[in-house]
Amino acid sequence: MTVPVLGRAEIEAAARPGLVLDAVRAALIAHAAGRTTVPAPTHLNFPAAHGDCHVKTGWIDGCDDFPVKIASGLYRNPRRGEPVNHGLVCVIGAHTGRIRAVLDDGGCLTAWRTAAAGALAGHAPARPGARSVGVFGTGEQARLQVRWLAMLRPVGRVLVHGRDERRAAAFCDHLAGHGLSAVPAPAAEAAGADIVVTATPAVAPVLDADAVRPGAHLTAVGADMPHKNELPPALFARAGVIATVDHEQCLHHGDLAHAVRAGAVPPDADVPFGTLLLTPPDTDTAVTIADLTGVGALDAAVASAVVRELPR
Repeated sequence: MTVPVLGRAEIEAAARPGLVLDAVRAALIAHAAGRTTVPAPTHLNFPAAHGDCHVKTGWIDGCDDFPVKIASGLYRNPRRGEPVNHGLVCVIGAHTGRIRAVLDDGGCLTAWRTAAAGALAGHAPARPGARSVGVFGTGEQARLQVRWLAMLRPVGRVLVHGRDERRAAAFCDHLAGHGLSAVPAPAAEAAGADIVVTATPAVAPVLDADAVRPGAHLTAVGADMPHKNELPPALFARAGVIATVDHEQCLHHGDLAHAVRAGAVPPDADVPFGTLLLTPPDTDTAVTIADLTGVGALDAAVASAVVRELPR
């Protein structure tokens, strides 16, 4: 049997934003309900190249397929004229063990499922009137986070904080091309937005807890390895709701882990993020946090949805 190998163009045609959002939402709810099998991810860190690689898998109860995903992020690649992210997804039949397809996606499915999870995380817990968005980071994922959030709710002014002023300006131009108003901003101003998104490879907090306003929502997507850290522990102590995509995973290598180790919150301070999609929190003045570390159940849902779109 010849295994189909799909390139990025075929994957992009199948993985429409609505399909990805629906798949990720369903997977988050299933994971929160305990209807998934998700082993701990494998991490490789490449300090000399300023990069890392993740290998993840997962299965949703009743699904015909499960994926094995390899996703790398090499943050000096742009200097070589290459994208930061590369990767592929191998989709395997859960009943037969046969390889159904290899999705040679260059890492785009990981980027899109992260963007979908972040958009859902920014939309569900945030106040209905929240409009301004502060984003930390100027890379591809930061751009996707804002654009996908704008698919779910009206987005007003976007405040962009990045270490490189030229990249921050280019980020704003990119968002302007998608009909969004964005300006570069210092960290304190970006942290004062209604919705704050951190999408960086930072190893120390990128904002001060005191700069975050009451009633703000924060979505952290960058801390996907133990040494990474975007949100300060003191911010968790202020939070009325802390939602994690996976409790054990976030205790090991999410921003929650740093807050627990610092004694800011107890290990059981979080709730499953998927439950907030069914019952959003009723908070107007409390800070809410979504700690997203990437979970194999989301990869399983998106890969299966793409495979179902293939011609029979």
